[in-house]
Amino acid sequence: MDYIIPLNGWAAGEREFRWPVETEFFQKFGNTEILDAALEVCVKAVKSGRYIGVDLDIQGHVTVPCDRCLEDLRLPVEAHPSFSVKFGEEVASEEQMREGTREILFLSATDADLDLGQVIYDYVCLALPMQRVHAEGECNPDTVRFLGHEPENEEAGDTNSPFAALKGLFDEK
Repeated sequence: MDYIIPLNGWAAGEREFRWPVETEFFQKFGNTEILDAALEVCVKAVKSGRYIGVDLDIQGHVTVPCDRCLEDLRLPVEAHPSFSVKFGEEVASEEQMREGTREILFLSATDADLDLGQVIYDYVCLALPMQRVHAEGECNPDTVRFLGHEPENEEAGDTNSPFAALKGLFDEK
């Protein structure tokens, strides 16, 4: 599926688009962390002269591996990015890249379409938490049992460990 807003022939006014975003979308970007996705993107675009304002509403969920137990973890996703489209070469300074709360997306004057695929992908990835773990007690108990396991011979000085030489480095003499 394409996430494109055609710009040619669009008279001034408001247009709305609604697209599903599923697992195949993330696979096309080479994202192996998102195992499953069921999202809906609602787009409201307003054109007035050479100005185009775009408001997105991204909602749904994705499934990623849990950072602790590697089992599937379903996470809610909600993002509401807004940006303005400007035509011409991107020569703006960092301060000019924002109009109030809106980011600015530059398109060349010859572009006939506004492809929102990359924008949708970026905002979904940004909406995910840095640490992706199940709530306490919901991880796979077999995996968690091994996470807390300490080697029995650690106190005896495991010489196979590459860190064995560092043991006692900061002990006072």
